[in-house]
Amino acid sequence: MKTLAVSDNPFGPVSLPDQVTANYGTDPDGAIGKLIQYAIWLLIVGAGIYSLINLILAGYDFISAGDDSKNVTTAWTKIYQTLLGLAVSAGAFVLAAIFGQLIFGDWTFIINPTIPTL
Repeated sequence: MKTLAVSDNPFGPVSLPDQVTANYGTDPDGAIGKLIQYAIWLLIVGAGIYSLINLILAGYDFISAGDDSKNVTTAWTKIYQTLLGLAVSAGAFVLAAIFGQLIFGDWTFIINPTIPTL
């Protein structure tokens, strides 16, 4: 007689829903890993689109500044901050790859996560 503490799996086998197996295969770890991966990609793409729009608006401010040195300085500041933000979001991928290689031995471990089972 097995007790609950000794039992291998007290809940029995649990099968994945058809929607999950159709999109991610039979690997139950693929679904949460893909969700995290898509969330990271969405944030990076959103940062890129925001940077592009902000850079275009800063360029327009620079062009329309004319001879006013205060407006030119404000436009240059906006351009520098946009480029710095873009460099930080691109650098996040590089740092994630480096830390993934150093800690886990895989360049894409943090960028493309898989959740291991016990």
